[in-house]
Amino acid sequence: MKINKKFTIILTLAAVVMLTAAATSNTPDPVKYTNLKVLPKDISSRDLQSIMADDFEDGLGVSCGFCHANNKDGHGLDFASDAKPEKQITREMMRMTIGINKKYLKLKHPLIGNAALIVSCTTCHKGQPFPDGAEPK
Repeated sequence: MKINKKFTIILTLAAVVMLTAAATSNTPDPVKYTNLKVLPKDISSRDLQSIMADDFEDGLGVSCGFCHANNKDGHGLDFASDAKPEKQITREMMRMTIGINKKYLKLKHPLIGNAALIVSCTTCHKGQPFPDGAEPK
């Protein structure tokens, strides 16, 4: 019986150690994005990347540099910067799309990137930076 009791104590201690280790594992903190004005402030990296790739790159046929300014050091992009007017235009277009889906198409909680959107960037842009007839002069 002594062996059984010792074995039970050892198993219990091992389980406590394993649970403690699992609870305190080195999971990275969620990324905190800055200067989000339309997209949710707590958006996941996966959701943000999906919106950027599916809605903007595919829907408008543009790359990141179309809306995002270069870093001041010349390396990479400054995603938080509002230096390019295209970024503000994009925000206005996102608000417009959300508004159309909510007001006219009666979606209760329309979100950019949600497949439930009836009107999206692609509706008008069709893979082009400017809808037909809206090209800058």
